[in-house]
Amino acid sequence: MRFPTLSAWLRRLLLTTCWLAALLCAHGAGSADDAVKKNRPYRIANTDKLRIAIFQEEDLSTIARVDTNGAVNLKLVQSVRVAGLTISEAERTIEAAYRDNRYLRNPQVTVNVEEYAPREVTIMGQVRAPARYPLPIESPMTILDLVTKAGGFTDVAKGTEVKITRIGPDGKSQTIVVDVESLIKGKSKANPGESSIELEDGDIVYVPERII
Repeated sequence: MRFPTLSAWLRRLLLTTCWLAALLCAHGAGSADDAVKKNRPYRIANTDKLRIAIFQEEDLSTIARVDTNGAVNLKLVQSVRVAGLTISEAERTIEAAYRDNRYLRNPQVTVNVEEYAPREVTIMGQVRAPARYPLPIESPMTILDLVTKAGGFTDVAKGTEVKITRIGPDGKSQTIVVDVESLIKGKSKANPGESSIELEDGDIVYVPERII
């Protein structure tokens, strides 16, 4: 019976080690991506109810609801816009409002969401279950996710020209056209960036009918 030489054994060991390392790195990268998605920072929305505490300033601490203009009404500084900001960004913005207006020298603000506003998107047209769907609080929903939730396209859907209509903070309407069919089928003409477009509260998605 012949046994492999030492050098052959070392080569096999090295190849096995490299293979295991690559496998672990790939698994780790996927887990990290998932973690980023799951731990995505929440952005404050209109009608969220916030608990705003200022260290050693109990008289200024309050519970306020974000109004339709995206602002909270606070003692002394009045209206401060926080919609669209992360929690940490809102804390820094409120601190700046008190500091810049010279009410507090070194304010330390803590913001917590007491009550989340309902966040929805609407999908209409040629999908099997057109309806309003809630957006997850701390994880993104893409156009692919929404089409899947809506049961997929009907047989006459024109999935190459799905329209996302979005109203911006300035009240202006924006339309984004996405070739969802190519993304689903993995066609070469698909734009990978389109698969990562995150839907926002109030978005309206329309799937047109294919002209036969």
